[in-house]
Amino acid sequence: MTIPNLITVARLLMVPLVVVMIGAGHWAAAFAIFLLAGVSDAIDGFIARRWGMQSELGAYLDPLADKALLVSIYVALAIHGVLPGWVAIVVVFRDIMIVAALLLSMLLDKPMEVRPLIISKLNTGAQIGFAALMLGSNAFGGAPPLLVEVGLMLTVALTLCSAGAYLVLWLRHMAA
Repeated sequence: MTIPNLITVARLLMVPLVVVMIGAGHWAAAFAIFLLAGVSDAIDGFIARRWGMQSELGAYLDPLADKALLVSIYVALAIHGVLPGWVAIVVVFRDIMIVAALLLSMLLDKPMEVRPLIISKLNTGAQIGFAALMLGSNAFGGAPPLLVEVGLMLTVALTLCSAGAYLVLWLRHMAA
């Protein structure tokens, strides 16, 4: 267990905590935990690269922690009426689709290596930014409705585009 992996495990443990804070309506605490998780993500990556502590475990744990945090926040925000339920469904569906496609390709003896696409990085950035906007808005008194609407539509559009891009890659891989 390396220091970056321990930091990542701590970030995984923040997931239920942030969900509980959202459920209890402790928006400032939820926002703070979300920010702490983001800082910990940057720190573990920096330490791993700077001191050569990258590991195979970390390569799996880091994106798992990131996805667990984002998916949990979107689902919790939808359950508590802060976001429309369909937005959480789109976010969750994309990730389930990618995992299912990878598992199916392994089961069919056509394993596929997935690298983040530019659209995927933009999608992740939009999802993080919109989650921060919604948590911060609830914690500190609201955001302009136009900003929320634009953030919502941008996040959904990028999530759907990312899902489509991965689906096309997977279909090409499976047809080869």
